[in-house]
Amino acid sequence: MKQLFAIAFLILCFNFAGAQERPLVQFSGVIYNVDSNVVVPYVNLTNRTDRNRTFSANYQGYFSFVAREGDTIVFSAIGYRREALVIPKNLPERKYTVIVKMKQEVKNLPAVTVYPWASMDEFNREFMAMKFADDDLEIAKKNVNRSSLMAMSKSLPRDAQEIGMINFQNNHIALSNKVINPRGANPLLNPFAWASFINQIMQGDKSREKE
Repeated sequence: MKQLFAIAFLILCFNFAGAQERPLVQFSGVIYNVDSNVVVPYVNLTNRTDRNRTFSANYQGYFSFVAREGDTIVFSAIGYRREALVIPKNLPERKYTVIVKMKQEVKNLPAVTVYPWASMDEFNREFMAMKFADDDLEIAKKNVNRSSLMAMSKSLPRDAQEIGMINFQNNHIALSNKVINPRGANPLLNPFAWASFINQIMQGDKSREKE
């Protein structure tokens, strides 16, 4: 058991020493769309070599973080194909700047059918309680019954032919009343009409006396 612990400790020491041997690098760059040369914002960057540490580009597609020479960086974004990049070794300076170009990728998702029922039991209950629609004959009978026609007559506006007929009737009635009673007043309540009537009677009596 002690030997296993010793071997594991040595492996960890070697890995730590190997990691320390690779120098640190300021890794920076900008991410563009390869087809339109427009920046790709908020791209995720994953350092696969350094325990999958993640970073993110800003809204202008710019990123900058510390990595090591030889690290593998994976660029991923929704709607784009993944790109990988390895930071070169033996750089003359402790910084590495790149321009990353990502290509758009269209992914067709499987079709999803959404049902308004949470379970088959609920569907069965709704199906058993469902009321079937009337056929064409029943719908026609309901549309021409008296109550439906009366309701529609109160809400539907009049058409041009109906308006024309009503105007013609109103004009005819107005002309008839104008000939009978020019002023449109009730002669039974008009004292001048009564005076004219009495005068006509008196004139009639005088004409008979002369005869």
